[in-house]
Amino acid sequence: MANTGKMLVIGAILLVVMGGVTAAAILMGGFGPNTGDIRMKQEIDPAISKDGLYAVIETEKGTITLELFYKQTPLTVCNFVGLAEGTLTAAKGKPFYDGLIFHRVIENFMIQGGDPEGRGTGGPGYRFPDEFDPSLKHDVPGILSMANSGPGTNGSQFFITHVPTPWLDGKHTVFGRVVTGQDVVNAIANGDVMNKVRIIRKGSEAKAFGASQADFDSLLAGVAERGKAAKENAKKAVVEEIARKWPNARKAESGVFFEITNEGSGTDLKPGQTLTMKYRGYLLNGTVFDDSDMHKPLEFQVGRGQLIPGFDSQALQMKVGEKRTIVIPPELAYGAAGVPGVIPADSYIAFDLELLSAR
Repeated sequence: MANTGKMLVIGAILLVVMGGVTAAAILMGGFGPNTGDIRMKQEIDPAISKDGLYAVIETEKGTITLELFYKQTPLTVCNFVGLAEGTLTAAKGKPFYDGLIFHRVIENFMIQGGDPEGRGTGGPGYRFPDEFDPSLKHDVPGILSMANSGPGTNGSQFFITHVPTPWLDGKHTVFGRVVTGQDVVNAIANGDVMNKVRIIRKGSEAKAFGASQADFDSLLAGVAERGKAAKENAKKAVVEEIARKWPNARKAESGVFFEITNEGSGTDLKPGQTLTMKYRGYLLNGTVFDDSDMHKPLEFQVGRGQLIPGFDSQALQMKVGEKRTIVIPPELAYGAAGVPGVIPADSYIAFDLELLSAR
């Protein structure tokens, strides 16, 4: 619990990130014959030296050229490109980002945009899952990443970093990086407009990368299926870990694992009785997040929904004097939300319990 304050501060920073994302205006169509287009072409050509997919963002303060990681994060890039080029349904045939502002800029942190409302609360009208690649991290300045309001809530908002921001790894999808124009990123102020952005495909693979609604829907289905499989594999690994740590534990019908370490006595408990319980709660890695020895034993009415379901259901099965260890799956604990800064999302948690009295 000592790190709770620190973690809550980090949580506040994440909320700031979500409030706004880098507003990008996407240059549509080919280079025109006018002087402005020629000037921009001269600026961006040297930056695009290798095959790939790029976004070139033009602002009053200069041009930002971004490489898009379409191989590692195809769904996220498809969303960005499809909105930028107006090929996704939500864009209604127009460049979605053109004319949007950087609605939030935090010095020595990042610039944000992509909100059609310009306040940090808007989006394209849909959400899609995170797409994390272990090789892509917020480890250098100029990282292009999705803003969100929690797991699986990506839309149109994105941000570009000023500095390394490693605390965002695993929370926000990295899908690109600045190739040139980091000085422009650093110069952007709140309210600055992104005039135009062009999506440039160099090489046969990049040119074959589609960003239609059908492409997005196909990628979305694939990510959802992979996510489901990954979650199932992760759950299997946790169950194997529980079996190693508590080889004598049994699994209740509810899905909670339990091991009685000291038998109690007396009559069976009934819902509504008031219990006095000593407890110690910890993550499977051993990190303690609460302990009644730090304050006082817990008093509660059992079977009345006053506690998380996994704890409550197991307490009802105990007898006075009994000690038992329980391991609760996330759906019977704190679920996908977790407890910010204390219990990660989708975590199994364990408790050592001792029932002192029942009345």
